[in-house]
This record gives sequence, structure tokens and C-alpha cells, in this order.
Amino acid sequence: MSTQALDHRLSVAPMMDWTDRHFRYFLRLISRRVLLYTEMVHARAVIQGRRDRLLAFSAIEHPLALQLGGSEPEVLAEAARIAEGQGYDEVNLNVGCPSDRVQAGRFGACLMREPALVADCVAAMKQAVSIPVTVKCRIGVDDQDSDAALSEFLDTVSATSCRHFAVHARKAWLKGLSPKQNRDIPPLDFDRVRLMRHRFPQLEIVINGGIQSLDEAETLLDDFHGVMIGRAACSNPWMLAEADQRLFGDKAASLSRAEVAREYAAYCARMEVEGVPKSLLLRNIHGLFQGVPGARHWRRGLAENMGRNLSAEATVLEALGRVAEPDVA
Repeated sequence: MSTQALDHRLSVAPMMDWTDRHFRYFLRLISRRVLLYTEMVHARAVIQGRRDRLLAFSAIEHPLALQLGGSEPEVLAEAARIAEGQGYDEVNLNVGCPSDRVQAGRFGACLMREPALVADCVAAMKQAVSIPVTVKCRIGVDDQDSDAALSEFLDTVSATSCRHFAVHARKAWLKGLSPKQNRDIPPLDFDRVRLMRHRFPQLEIVINGGIQSLDEAETLLDDFHGVMIGRAACSNPWMLAEADQRLFGDKAASLSRAEVAREYAAYCARMEVEGVPKSLLLRNIHGLFQGVPGARHWRRGLAENMGRNLSAEATVLEALGRVAEPDVA
């Protein structure tokens, strides 16, 4: 397995119910270079569950990172070994998810309070694999909300020789806010993350949180090693279409929206042969034409045909046919 560092200039964040293998395939048709992350998978599920379902991906999805949840060093180490064996390019430890279920299992954002334990987890994972081990965290949690606390966290965890941290620039408020509210209500504090970037020049720090456009991402690269985009890539995946050329210097021709739709329709045909439900294949592609004439017709075509006795492939092609041809080039 190669130990070559991945290019984190632009990545799509791990998001539950979004970054499954089908959405990742769809995004890869739009951008060849953006780093993709899986949904969070608990380390014990990796070890004990159906790996063919939890860890499967298409070769086109590389570069691809698996995000793990957990707080037991030996379990995380074994899950990381499995991930490397499955062909993932990176394993990432979730220290940012604020859900009640995650807290009850003592992983996710509540681990911000236990930097020594996070360091033990990362050290065990790094010893187990040769691929990069990275961390995704918040700027704080509950009342632990200061520059000093985040600095201590980064200092402790980076002592394991972990170099890469993706930092969501909101604290997690675990007392009374839902995971959805934690994406919006705690204010963004990019300046705290900038301070960490300068305080720890040896680390690779990627900024995450509320980033809405490729223009904004490009500007943030003046201050950070990379930018991680979340919900904006879900609602408007086409925002990634110019990323290869603008951020990575890749001059190869990209697919048009119509070509993406047709390629994805062909993918749906292959997946349906394997028994993948139509609902899973089509649930996250509604934003392909966001912002251009015909977007409403595309979305309506997908929605109206979801319950009909049409294949996923036919549903995509029928929806595409509703969009005026000049608008899909």
C-alpha cells in the first residue's frame, strides 16, 4: 500500500445519509480530483458487520477515505487494517459528530474532552496501517470552547505524528441541540482555526463549515492547506465541476451535465442487476441541474417516476429528457 500523501486541497465531507457509495460515484463523474469521504462507519461494524455492504466502493471513487467512529484503540486499529486491505486511501477518525447515539457510544464530538484517548486511538491506528490516518474534529464542545482547549487537543493528538486535521469551525453543543441544529446554530469561527494553522505550522489543517462555493474555497486556500465542503456539495454538486482545473491544475476535459446523467444512468443499470434499490440510487442526485434552466423539470422527473415501475436507469434518462438540450451542455 502506498504511503504517498493525498491531496487535500478540496474534499467532500463525510455526511450521514449522503456520502454513500452511489453519491460518491455520482460526484466522481463531476470531479476526478476532489477527495471523497464515506459516511461514518463504527469500527465495530467494520469488524463484525457485512463488509460487502459497509465498505464496498467502485474503483472510480479513488481518492477515497473511510471515516471511522469509535473510542477503543485496539478496535479502531483492527478496523483501520481492514480498511487498508479493502483498498481505501486514508482512514479518518470522527471526533466531531454531535448525535445522541454517538455520545452514548463515547465517540464523535464528546471525544474533544479526552485528547489523550484520541491520541491513543490515533497511535494504534497509525501503527496498524501504512495509509494516512487523519482526524476530523470541531473547534470545541459545550463549555470547552477556547483557543487554549483546541490548542491542547491538537498538541496532544499530533504528538502521535498525526499531521492532518480537518476542523469544522463550529463548536459542538451537545446539551440540547440536535445534529441538524449543530450544523447552523453554533457560530462559525474561522479565526480560531486560522490561529491553529499558524500555531502549528507543521500540521496540515483543512477548514470545514458553511463553505458555499468554489470561489470561497479558492480564497480560503490562501490560509489553509485544504477546504472541506459539506452540504453545499449535496444541494449543488455541480459546484465541483471546475475544481479539477481551478484548484488542481488538471486541464483534462470534463463531462457535461447531460453526460454525467447518462453515465450515472448506466451505473444505475449495473447496480440494479446487483439488487441495489432504486430509492438508494436516486435519492441524492436531484441537485445536478441546480441553478440552471430545467432544474425543476429534472427534479420533477425523478420524483414523479420514483414510484412507477421504471428502472433507475430509465428514470434518470426520462428526467434528463425533460431538460431542454441547450441547458444540459
